[in-house]
Amino acid sequence: MAKLNWLVEEDIDLRIDKYLAKHSDLSRTRIQDLVSSGLVFVMDKPVKASYKVQLGDEIQCEVPEDIDLEVKAEDIPLDILYEDEDIIVINKPKGMVVHPAAGNQSGTLVNALLYHCKDLSGINGVIRPGIVHRIDKDTTGCIVACKNDHSHHEIANQLANKTCKRTYVGIVKGVIPHNDGIVDAPIARDTRDRQKMAVTDKNARNAITHFHVLERFSKATYMQFQLETGRTHQIRVHMKYINHPLLGDEKYGKKSKVFETQGQVLHASELELIHPTTKKPMHFYAPIPEYFENILEALRKDNACEID
Repeated sequence: MAKLNWLVEEDIDLRIDKYLAKHSDLSRTRIQDLVSSGLVFVMDKPVKASYKVQLGDEIQCEVPEDIDLEVKAEDIPLDILYEDEDIIVINKPKGMVVHPAAGNQSGTLVNALLYHCKDLSGINGVIRPGIVHRIDKDTTGCIVACKNDHSHHEIANQLANKTCKRTYVGIVKGVIPHNDGIVDAPIARDTRDRQKMAVTDKNARNAITHFHVLERFSKATYMQFQLETGRTHQIRVHMKYINHPLLGDEKYGKKSKVFETQGQVLHASELELIHPTTKKPMHFYAPIPEYFENILEALRKDNACEID
């Protein structure tokens, strides 16, 4: 990922997307996409495209590197929760990567969408057509893709403005005593392991996760999470931070020797958004997968059962 920097010395009060388009080789559309993805910062804080630059502002921009990949359509079954000419909402299965990357060019949600859909938005390029947000490979549940650039911009703005509501459920290790809480802790790339994220004050972005206890067991807690921000691995990192890592999370905890989890037990159960064309509120629900239900049933049958 390339990192670009500017110090504002002229063009004061210009919108930041116009300023960067004038002072870089990036197109304004590309800049707006980077802004909506939370990759443009002023004084280390993410800003909106409408932000007007001020004298002395230090602007940073993280630009993902282009990967030369040929993305092919693949006939992969999709669990479609909703579809129209603007958007498609999928219940993503466990083990499916959202978009291709180096070393992982097939079997992704994008490969499946290219086969299923006639059109997808092109804002994120050939590697991520239609993709406006992501969920991790081993996280299941609701994800929306956009079929045109108008819809992409509308949903991206809802995500940036926090009007798109995402609800997750998961099982964490240990018993959380309070019913509700907020984890407000900034997240950045782990300096010791670039494949991981970590709670840190260094070059970090704010991250806020709301949680609610659904059910307690002797050695685990069934939780509901709502994201106020959308950082990479946010729920997983925040749960590790409060010493309650997600069950089965090999990256931020450890693999369960008791349950076959195939990674973290985390499910994007609900998605609420405003339709980009009709402007009507929409609510989508994905039932928790069978493996998740089986773990809950086992914990309920034997409340004292081991989980590691």
